[in-house]
Amino acid sequence: MVEAVSGVSRPLVLLVEDEAALVTMLRYNLEKQGFRVEEAADGEEAMARIAEITPDLVLLDWMLPVMSGIEVCRQIRRRPATRDLPVIMVTARTEEQDTVRGLNVGADDYITKPFSMDALLARMRALLRRSGAVPAKGQLRFHDITLDLAQHRTSRNGRPVHLGPTEFRLLEFLMQHPCRVFSREELLDAVWGPGIHVEPRTVDVHIRRLRRAINGPRERDMVRTVRAAGYSLDTDPV
Repeated sequence: MVEAVSGVSRPLVLLVEDEAALVTMLRYNLEKQGFRVEEAADGEEAMARIAEITPDLVLLDWMLPVMSGIEVCRQIRRRPATRDLPVIMVTARTEEQDTVRGLNVGADDYITKPFSMDALLARMRALLRRSGAVPAKGQLRFHDITLDLAQHRTSRNGRPVHLGPTEFRLLEFLMQHPCRVFSREELLDAVWGPGIHVEPRTVDVHIRRLRRAINGPRERDMVRTVRAAGYSLDTDPV
């Protein structure tokens, strides 16, 4: 499980979704994890609520009545007061061009339905840390893996895991974007940095080291290899 938000400041999430059952489920789980939640059922209401309450993050459904999530995201990015507002697009669309379209209009991240709350919460916290809404130095948790950013320590099921600096950064990035597949080139840019001349196969070497370090006897391999695509951190071995 991903840890709950702690401390005095509780980030405010605007949930933009017209499916009542999903709204109820998300509100319950987000509030249980320490978030404050406001709702909007269509695109126009979303823009009005954003101006009114100034949320810390928008969880935005793609398919909305009145105004689509794509158009809401486009308008958020056009307005100076909201252009840096973190936005996660929630979509049932799985085609790559749809994902690219959502990111091109300014979404910071996306998650496809159906999704796990662990995956959603991890992505939300990664964005909130980058935006300064929650402290950058804390803990990341995914399933039974814990990454302590302040003390630079890793554990799984309570046992210490010893990682080299590159493996630590690689695991940190994957834990910030769980269940999302990244190519070798994307991992190189994110972990080694853009403009660094490293062979893409170098990623394979560090993935192997990471696997050896975090996978103990009878423990599930959380690092999933997706043939011809890349790697992801996932509880689904398929």
